Amino acid sequence: MLKKRNVLPPLDYLVAFDAAARLGGFARASQHLHLSETAISRKVRLLEQHYGTALFQRGHRSVTLTEQGAALQSSVSRALDILRDASSDLLAEADTRALTLAATNSVSALWLLPRLPQFHRDNDQVRIRLVSSDSDEECLAEQVDLSILRGEGHWPGFEPTMLFGETVFPVCSPRYLEDHPEAADLRAIAGLDLIEVSSRHSEWMNWRTWLEDKGFSDPAIDRAATFNTYPLAVQAAADGLGIGLGWGHLVDRHLDAGTLIRPLGQVSVRTTAGYYLLRRSEKTPFPALETVEAWLRSESESRRRYG
Repeated sequence: MLKKRNVLPPLDYLVAFDAAARLGGFARASQHLHLSETAISRKVRLLEQHYGTALFQRGHRSVTLTEQGAALQSSVSRALDILRDASSDLLAEADTRALTLAATNSVSALWLLPRLPQFHRDNDQVRIRLVSSDSDEECLAEQVDLSILRGEGHWPGFEPTMLFGETVFPVCSPRYLEDHPEAADLRAIAGLDLIEVSSRHSEWMNWRTWLEDKGFSDPAIDRAATFNTYPLAVQAAADGLGIGLGWGHLVDRHLDAGTLIRPLGQVSVRTTAGYYLLRRSEKTPFPALETVEAWLRSESESRRRYG
């Protein structure tokens, strides 16, 4: 009696055999399966060795099934169809548990990532594919299910929900304030080591616009360093390089941990912009989308409030 472990050959042998049988040759099977013709021929040869019989009669440019090959191919084809249907069902089910979420680099690194571990512990059946980009076009791409962007709340074709407003204030490390006590004086800020962010988004606040909002006309700014992403600027401030601009909610965890402090206390600038959760108006809801959307709304409702 044959041992059970010897009855079934490797699945890739059967796939190669079925493709060659259906398409009438190894060359067509190789194109269909994206394998070399030599690989197809080898797999079929190993399958024939497994069964101890010829499955094909080989011609110059084509192959035809032997009687044994025809009998095997009928069963193999049905079995592979069943496997394909089962795989399609599982993949379709998996798609209902996956969601693509896009956000700016700052929101992704400073607001979303610290919250994701708890979300996955509470929702282990939902998979989030996170796209981090400061390109609005990339964040609003067709394949993105939900987006988080900064703006005034107007995106044609999207339903916006404000997650948090925009409150901006100076932040630095406790050690920097110890070494530069004048950082607690608004009038002295412009002459200290200011950390800046370069961005193609001219509407985002920088040190010049922040100081102008506080009544300083054409302030002379002494920049310590300029970074191309906001998360790097925040880390530089936490490492003691200088004073950065802190966005409420994005730096909350640093403030709570004490790695950043507000040298000017409650002095801040409040803009009319905010960070919004966006969903396409025609987007058909599905379980993962509804779960993630409800989670983000809940995180927004429990946020710290800034004046």
